[in-house]
Amino acid sequence: MQRAVNMVAQLGLRLQALPLALGRPLSCAQDVLRRTPLYDFHLAHGGKMVAFAGWSLPVQYRDSHVDSHLHTRRHCSLFDVSHMLQTKILGCDRVKLMESLVVGDIAELRPNQGTLSLFTNEAGGILDDLIVTSTSEGYLYVVSNAGCRDKDLALMQDKVRELQNEGSDVSLEVVDNALLALQGTVTSGCPSPCLKKNVAMGYVPYEYSRPGTPLLVEVRRKQQMAVVSKMPFVTTNYYTLK
Repeated sequence: MQRAVNMVAQLGLRLQALPLALGRPLSCAQDVLRRTPLYDFHLAHGGKMVAFAGWSLPVQYRDSHVDSHLHTRRHCSLFDVSHMLQTKILGCDRVKLMESLVVGDIAELRPNQGTLSLFTNEAGGILDDLIVTSTSEGYLYVVSNAGCRDKDLALMQDKVRELQNEGSDVSLEVVDNALLALQGTVTSGCPSPCLKKNVAMGYVPYEYSRPGTPLLVEVRRKQQMAVVSKMPFVTTNYYTLK
């Protein structure tokens, strides 16, 4: 009987330990969620963060949805699109490309004017919604949903290749918010007691090496904001006697 009790006790200990073991991968999964540059801002304003399409995003702030709605109507609100698929459509036939994919009148957009439109399939069915802006720089700027990123990108790429094969002048460039794409190779880093922040040395592409350029670096599988700085990090402040 005692032996049976001992076996049950051992089994009980194992059963109690099991949920803890299962819980670790979940916390690890949360650690690898990508963060937008406004992540700290969301937290500071009481943002309730949830996982969406691989990102940690606020589903609500301290105020209720009704309060947020009324604030937007009475004043204004901004929407952070840094987690969404952002694409540049370039070339003389860029409008032809977009009007073959969406229902909006892209040709009539004024410089820097945008429109909410819909991706359609060959049968005219709706695949997704998106925003198309005709920029004054001579390209179309397309913002579409993060949850449909792969599907939307494949659709646009296929249409670009189709038109290019027909001789059209059109190309596609995915914009990952220079902040998100630039994760330089860090060679060394440590806390700075004088600056009260972390400093590091590393490599980034030449075009992003200008002092003041914002970057994201990965620290223990979490993305952190960083800024390119000139060295030395702390200005020298000493004198030599002659």
